[in-house]
Amino acid sequence: MTINNHIYIKMLRQLFILTGLMVTSLCVSAKEGMWIPTLLQKYNIEEMAQMGFKLSAEDVYSVNHASLKDAVVLFGSGCTGGIISDDGLLITNHHCGFSQIQKHSSVEHDFLTDGFWAKNRSEELSNPGLTVQFLVKMEDITSKLIKQVNGNPDLTAGMDTTKQNFEKIKKEYLTGTTYSADIKPLFNGNQYFIYIYEVFKDIRLVGAPPVSIGKFGGDTDNWIWPRHTGDFSLFRIYAGKNNQPAPYSPDNVPYHPKKFFSINLKGCKEGDFTMVFGYPGTTQRNLPSQGISLIMNQSDPARVAVRTAKLDIWAEQMKTDPKIRIQYANKYVSAANAWKKWQGEVKGLKRLDAISLKKTGEAEFQKWMAADPVRNQNYGSIESDFEKLYHELLPYQTTYDYFSECIKYGSDIFSLSARIESVESVTDQEKLSKEMKRLKDYLTGYYKDYDRKPDQMVWSELLKIYVNNVDRKFMPEELVNLIPEIGTNKFIKKYYLNSILTDSVKINQLVSNFDQKAISRLRKDPVYSLFKAISQHYRATTEPTYKSLTTSIVAVQKKYTAALLEMNAGKRIMADANLTLRIAYGRVEGYEPADGAVFNCISTLKGILEKENSGIPDYKVPEKLRNLYKTKDYGPYVNESGDVPVGFCASNHTTGGNSGSPVLNAQGEMIGINFDRCWEGTMSDLVYDPEHCRNIALDVRYALFIIDKFAGAGYLLKEMKIVN
Repeated sequence: MTINNHIYIKMLRQLFILTGLMVTSLCVSAKEGMWIPTLLQKYNIEEMAQMGFKLSAEDVYSVNHASLKDAVVLFGSGCTGGIISDDGLLITNHHCGFSQIQKHSSVEHDFLTDGFWAKNRSEELSNPGLTVQFLVKMEDITSKLIKQVNGNPDLTAGMDTTKQNFEKIKKEYLTGTTYSADIKPLFNGNQYFIYIYEVFKDIRLVGAPPVSIGKFGGDTDNWIWPRHTGDFSLFRIYAGKNNQPAPYSPDNVPYHPKKFFSINLKGCKEGDFTMVFGYPGTTQRNLPSQGISLIMNQSDPARVAVRTAKLDIWAEQMKTDPKIRIQYANKYVSAANAWKKWQGEVKGLKRLDAISLKKTGEAEFQKWMAADPVRNQNYGSIESDFEKLYHELLPYQTTYDYFSECIKYGSDIFSLSARIESVESVTDQEKLSKEMKRLKDYLTGYYKDYDRKPDQMVWSELLKIYVNNVDRKFMPEELVNLIPEIGTNKFIKKYYLNSILTDSVKINQLVSNFDQKAISRLRKDPVYSLFKAISQHYRATTEPTYKSLTTSIVAVQKKYTAALLEMNAGKRIMADANLTLRIAYGRVEGYEPADGAVFNCISTLKGILEKENSGIPDYKVPEKLRNLYKTKDYGPYVNESGDVPVGFCASNHTTGGNSGSPVLNAQGEMIGINFDRCWEGTMSDLVYDPEHCRNIALDVRYALFIIDKFAGAGYLLKEMKIVN
């Protein structure tokens, strides 16, 4: 039932007073939370000070003077970076810079295997399309939106109207500036913030260790503590001569930031305060039990099964040819990262009995709601609505998962087909011209990282998985008729090996003259025509209902969140992560992953040599690193026990997007770079467990050690501010 305007406005007034409150009815521990920087003074700074933090809220976030926020960037489209010099030097994770390193690599210049270090600024490598964004300011604009829609409680009613309202507000904030703006919802659409950014587009690769260091432990250790991975890379931001953002030009100069991080050589020890400052991606901490069940029992297992098949094929093929290894390196690590995370997520949800945990909270909610007739009128249908909608969604969610993993984003050739199909449907000539330019640019990178043999194997295997798991009513007749043939040599030869999409010369010639004749030829291509048949049938039979059901679930979720805000009025509440700047804080501490096992919170160089195994690619140690260990040539980068610290784990609440986030000490100095979570805590996007949820960070001293002693690039340290 719709909430009436009076109650809704009253609730929003409470929100304006209690902005930053959590969307669950569970209590928040000191370890949990990704907090909005503008609200530290009101809700967090006192607790942070009690834990040892020495700075003020204004030192962390300010629009009036330089603050720590001015040294943090959104790196690319989904990572974080920290500025560590007055000349725009930026440190992030190796895996965040991996795609850029891979693009610059070839068999002749294999920067993935050998590493890369620019000896001077003229050798730093440009990266077209890569951006970094500095947050200028953030503001709550909920009241402005309400005013624009004349008090309509449903701020998202009518997507076109919402977009128009957003654009009006953006224009108000951006007039007379060169900034960009983004408006994002908090609390499932019950509140909105605007984020103003300064965007830099000339970002150059400065240095990266070889994968034997930057990805030591590989996918074997991914999401696992203890870690010994030197997961860092260095980039530099360039600007025009006025220190403003500018497109790439050899005349650009290093950017001078408002603020950069000092690096502390003392590092950290168990119990120390730590703070992660970055851009966490997505959490769904208030999902109902039905949503948890769908993820745990359907979506995660389905996606894991598909990616297992794909990764196995890629892994075998990458062993056969160094060119294929480089071509598929970034695709492999990207697919494997989520694949392993989903497995840990399911394991954690089962260990916590998350469905029962959610149902207990929902019973408390029902009890609170039933105690008041007005609340019962406003929120009484929530539980039954969730139950009905999630039940109806299940078959469509299954089809969506397999279509996404097997068809749309499965094989290279089907991904290319999807890209071409989106261009083929454009009729406006001006828009078509722009789309064709984008397609031609895309084809250059696509064929550089494409090999027919592994992709043909993936394409065939994923089609088999698709037809074996999707209800036939969601498949086109053409595909149903092919089921007996799929996977056979005859089928592969007739379709894949007979497609022009496997030939870069032919497809580039075709798109260079993209007329009706070319489109007609494309539509006759066996792979492209099969893709179109599957995707068109999906859009006709699955997509409309899937979108309708998920839209309805989003609306109920918004109402549920509004109810929980009312139920928890007066408590500090965490808004879900949404790739906007947040702060998490905790302590350096280990944990007990299982009965009888205890993990310490620090890893060292000694552990790398203990893991060394020349027979396992993930555990090969470079000869030079081994020699540095033997001779104990550590320089000043040692801990109190005389070893080189490599990583540490702490109780900061993080998620995807926090990769590359600076990890700071009580003085706001950099002591590490966040890069992972422990496997036992990967369910923290949905349910938080303070006993097992730990973030994993690279000790910044190991990065300095590698730069100086291993790479011989100590000249880079001269531009940093390193303190003891």
